[in-house]
Amino acid sequence: MNYKGQVLQVLQVLSYIKATLKWLNKAATMSTGPENAKVLVIGSGFAGLAAASKLIEAGFEDVLVLEAKERVGGRVHTTKPFTENIIEVGANWIHGQKGNPLYKIAKEKNLLSEGPSAMKNMCLPHSVSPRDYFFNEDGKPVPKSVVDQVCARFSKLTDKAFDDELDGKYRKLTLGAYLDDAFGGTELSKTEDARQVYEWCKRVECTDEACSSLYEISASQLSNYTELEGGFFNTLGPGGYQAILDVLLRDVPSEAVRCNAPVKTIRWDLVKEGQSEEEDHPVQVVCENGQTFEADHVIVTVSLGVLKEHAKTMFDPTLPEKKLSAINDLGFGIVNKIFLFFEKSFWPDDCAGVQLVWKEGPEDKDVYEDLSEGEDWKQTWFKKITGFDTVARHPTALCGWITGREALYMESLQDREIQEVCVRLLRSSTGWPVPEVSKTLISRWGSDPQVRGSYTFVPDGVDGVEAHKALASPLPPKHRSRGRKNLQVLFAGEATHVNFYTTTHGAYLSGQREAERLISYYSD
Repeated sequence: MNYKGQVLQVLQVLSYIKATLKWLNKAATMSTGPENAKVLVIGSGFAGLAAASKLIEAGFEDVLVLEAKERVGGRVHTTKPFTENIIEVGANWIHGQKGNPLYKIAKEKNLLSEGPSAMKNMCLPHSVSPRDYFFNEDGKPVPKSVVDQVCARFSKLTDKAFDDELDGKYRKLTLGAYLDDAFGGTELSKTEDARQVYEWCKRVECTDEACSSLYEISASQLSNYTELEGGFFNTLGPGGYQAILDVLLRDVPSEAVRCNAPVKTIRWDLVKEGQSEEEDHPVQVVCENGQTFEADHVIVTVSLGVLKEHAKTMFDPTLPEKKLSAINDLGFGIVNKIFLFFEKSFWPDDCAGVQLVWKEGPEDKDVYEDLSEGEDWKQTWFKKITGFDTVARHPTALCGWITGREALYMESLQDREIQEVCVRLLRSSTGWPVPEVSKTLISRWGSDPQVRGSYTFVPDGVDGVEAHKALASPLPPKHRSRGRKNLQVLFAGEATHVNFYTTTHGAYLSGQREAERLISYYSD
């Protein structure tokens, strides 16, 4: 008897059966193509709309976007509270030009602002100009020469961190500790005015990073963030960021977006091996009002803040430990704006903003350490305000910026109290005849239950690349997907992007990434 030949025949038959089963499983999973796949997108910010529009363009016919708010946009919120001109309560800028898909859309659709105001809406160390007026708490102007020197030095130091050029001794330090050591060794640091401007620079950087303090974020991890070439901040045209959202919405049927539909539970992995996949869908989404939706794939684009609050209860079964750890480890900071509208302007025509410096500011190392515990910092929460900048298209309005725990505490105060504090600061610092405020608009992103913050940062001690990747990985995990339908739950949003976290283009690209993942799955 030729046992060797029989064994070979059996192996060939098994190989054929295995290949056939694999093909049948794939065919059953795909039904007849992407037009039959039911896809739910949770969230209608740039990530969600980018995913939905790309899927629809690729031929997916059953795509539904669920939005918790009464409006689309997420952290983009363009409104007209004062006049017929827009105010950006949320996202404000297009970060860079080269390789930025949102800049490309805005440019092609003629949605960008023109002129000198187009490049500056918030005073940052690298964009300080003679039009920025600096005052100390005694009401004295800070010499322009000091401001220019300190800001230039500060920008060079932060550029080293972003460009991955830090000396070895700094790589394990916080950004605050690195900057203190590097700046402390200069002649500039010996004058009080310079030290106060330097503390202002750190406060502004907190706003840029969305953190409570630079002593809480990693210096070396900043190099993972990629700055795109071209103008760093561009003020959009009269339609604001909403105009770019509207471009995406043109590709999404109105009936494919449902607002006022906050999601409570995402049940996944419902279809097991051996069950009929033609009749059942592996994911079920339950809204807070009890309404349920079944899907083959769900793209989750909610903010990191929402995930921090609800991830452990939102998903059934619970998320893998690696993903939960990423959600816990990454930081999600708060940046708020305080818009003050006056009947007439009281600042000089050449003034682009009033910047406030303090003898003992919150980013001074000793002050930070003294106030790191307890609640004494609440008595001086207003010192975290960097200043008040002029507002594009609103000649009689100013915008104050505040971040971190002070921003969250401010949210608990009444508008009237915040307004009075800001007017008092402007009067005491400038000595100008500051009138009463006629209208205010104050963002409260930390208290917003559908957002719980502004954007992502990488805390000290966290591997940002690994955390962003873990957050972005789809479920079920690839190594555990045998006998389970693939790509049931996908994740997008700025927090899932390794290089463009914090940005609108990062959110947009992450949405496209997950759409492409599904498109590739159905075309393989």
